[in-house]
Amino acid sequence: MSKPLESDWAAVVNGEEKHLEIAQTTRLVDVLRTHLQLTGTKVSCEVGRCGACMVLMDGEPVNSCLVMAYQCDGSDITTIEGLHGDEKGTLHPIQQAFVEEGGFQCGYCTPGMVISTKALLDAHPEPTQEQIEMGLCGNLCRCTGYGGIIRAVHKAGERCAIKETSAEETVSEPGCRT
Repeated sequence: MSKPLESDWAAVVNGEEKHLEIAQTTRLVDVLRTHLQLTGTKVSCEVGRCGACMVLMDGEPVNSCLVMAYQCDGSDITTIEGLHGDEKGTLHPIQQAFVEEGGFQCGYCTPGMVISTKALLDAHPEPTQEQIEMGLCGNLCRCTGYGGIIRAVHKAGERCAIKETSAEETVSEPGCRT
């Protein structure tokens, strides 16, 4: 028996169909963390200003603390747990760049930064400094001073950029567009 105000909710989360009976006013961050145990998405400011709860919804970065279940019903949602290299259990090239460039310190903002970087590189495979700053403007880090983060985004962009090998053929590093 369902509780009052609960109804069916369905979405594709990290490539898997999920179905829940939840109140449609449940925040997406709570759906992910509490109902689906995807705790990589962090809760911090809870008013959409810090980016710690950033996820991709239908390919666009959103603060999951501001999205209600009814707003994402039927959506394709990607959390930090949904990013990986060529194989599950391996780092996505963006994650690897953050490790190599010291793009994190305490790590609390890192999932949101990585998700925002993914959206940025999907839109701008070889971003300018200005595009990087705009792409990350919704993410706050209180530890690193942003130097390592900016270097990581540049490195990830270099790794993920599509390189033209001929007029008709292009190749990219595996895992960057998935």
